Amino acid sequence: MFSGSDDEIPVNTVGKPDISRKKSAELYEKSKTYFPGGVNSPVRAFKSVHGTPLFIQKGDGCHIWDADGNQFIDFCASWGPLILGHNHPAVREKVVEVMQNGMSFGAPTALENQLAELILKNNRYIKKIRFTSSGTEAVMSAVRLARAYTKRDKILKFEGCYHGHLDALLVKAGSGLVTFGESSSAGIPKAFADETIVVPLNNRQAVDEAFAKFEGQIAAVIIEPIPANNGLLLQTKEFLEFLRESCSRNKSLLIFDEVISGFRVGFEGAAGFYDIKPDIITYGKIIGGGLPVGMYGSSEEIMTMISPDGPVYQAGTLSGNPVAMAAGIAQLTELSKAGFYKDLNNKTSEFAGSIQRFAASRNYKFNVFYIGSIFWFAFTDQEKISAAEEIDPSGMEKFKIMHRELLNRGIYFGPSGYEVGFISSVHSKVDLEKAKRAIFESLDLVFKLPKA
Repeated sequence: MFSGSDDEIPVNTVGKPDISRKKSAELYEKSKTYFPGGVNSPVRAFKSVHGTPLFIQKGDGCHIWDADGNQFIDFCASWGPLILGHNHPAVREKVVEVMQNGMSFGAPTALENQLAELILKNNRYIKKIRFTSSGTEAVMSAVRLARAYTKRDKILKFEGCYHGHLDALLVKAGSGLVTFGESSSAGIPKAFADETIVVPLNNRQAVDEAFAKFEGQIAAVIIEPIPANNGLLLQTKEFLEFLRESCSRNKSLLIFDEVISGFRVGFEGAAGFYDIKPDIITYGKIIGGGLPVGMYGSSEEIMTMISPDGPVYQAGTLSGNPVAMAAGIAQLTELSKAGFYKDLNNKTSEFAGSIQRFAASRNYKFNVFYIGSIFWFAFTDQEKISAAEEIDPSGMEKFKIMHRELLNRGIYFGPSGYEVGFISSVHSKVDLEKAKRAIFESLDLVFKLPKA
């Protein structure tokens, strides 16, 4: 563990040779003939960092291997859901057991009941749920439900929060505190974006102005209670309580998008962490052990609006898929064990704290933000970043260098400086010490390289 002495970690002013990406590069060239940009999700294309994307061949524990045989300690964890690491024995064995009987029926199975009971018995904030096939689908369904329940159309969201690629929420803010959404993607009708109001995070005045300007029109306020798709923009409990009170006062619903924070900062997610009851909560692939799955939940009263009980239609052939349910039962059973989150969060706190102390000892303009087992590296001297406009975009060039040096040292992070990292239960002390040393060396390179 780094104690703060400059003498312990020598300054390395020469980067390590780049790892071989020959096979990954060949696969990438071929994939570009099949898929737009060669990928099936944009950030995978490595456009924000150096080199071609790595094609991953295998994962086990906290390690992954690419097509060239390079081994990495993984802090991406399939963008968060692999809280038990890759190929966890309990998850794998349960999936294999269930697959022997078939992989999809488009009909109810007992596995859906088992996973639902496990979730609802350990979550005070929801009484009924509906499984979907992705987090995006869960959010889309939650928004439709909120509109039907309130008989209103407008949705208020926050700049810097990502809620999947549904049309109504794939929007960004314009100038001013309160603005209609401006489409962030081609193909979204202006009429859709016009039903979305976008305001800055951590800004009570903007929220108050929105409710005043659109009195009686706002169906719901949707927020990532722990915004983690555009950096880690931690909000205060007081701001989230303010949103709860504002929604109650204005007869709007509060939606917590917990696709990332759900089951990450605790079994009850951010709702439990802050002890705030939203009206609807959405969750993502962590409840399926990393397999394609999502979920939304609410009170019995609100959920009775969902078909076939009510008029809000939402369906899916693969909703409640038995393989995903099996993986979810195995994973959430592990997460529900006493002490799981305490141990995981303590591990993350020590890891982040060591890196922060090292950066401080060197007077580097660098901060580590973290909550639970989620962390984010920011090239800034700001001790708090709670809104998207507070992020210094120049830090992304430094992250490019850091990402490359970490890959060359066997450490894998998501290929964007705006993405967060995750600690899993299988990151051992040895793994984390190796990762810290690689991070120390990479930071030395970032800050010692001569300016162009």
